[in-house]
Amino acid sequence: MNESVQTERAVPAALKWWFVLHCVVDLIVALPLFVAPREVLELLGWQAVDPFAARLTAAALFGIGIESWLGRNAGRESFRGMLQLKIIWSGFATVGLAWSVIEGGLRYPWIGWILVGVFAAFHALWWYWRLRLR
Repeated sequence: MNESVQTERAVPAALKWWFVLHCVVDLIVALPLFVAPREVLELLGWQAVDPFAARLTAAALFGIGIESWLGRNAGRESFRGMLQLKIIWSGFATVGLAWSVIEGGLRYPWIGWILVGVFAAFHALWWYWRLRLR
């Protein structure tokens, strides 16, 4: 294969870096949420905590974050698939979190809006990279 075709098929180093960062962020959030969901969420202002749902969320974060790490050196097609998953997850998370903040029930709604912002920022980032990998 000639060098220009290989360069076109290469995954940009910046995207790989974002995948590693995403892994770190997901694990930092998932670990305490998995181990001590009540304590963590009450500290953040949740007035009602369902540890079952919190641990399920942590499991999703573990799965997506660890896959970001494991897949960081994959080829373009694998990155496209991982980006699709990240776009779907972050999109629904953004809408779901915003909906929950609007419904109320948070002692500190600004923390909810920060979380909405984080998911929305990742959503935009993943769309950017997905379009770039066309």
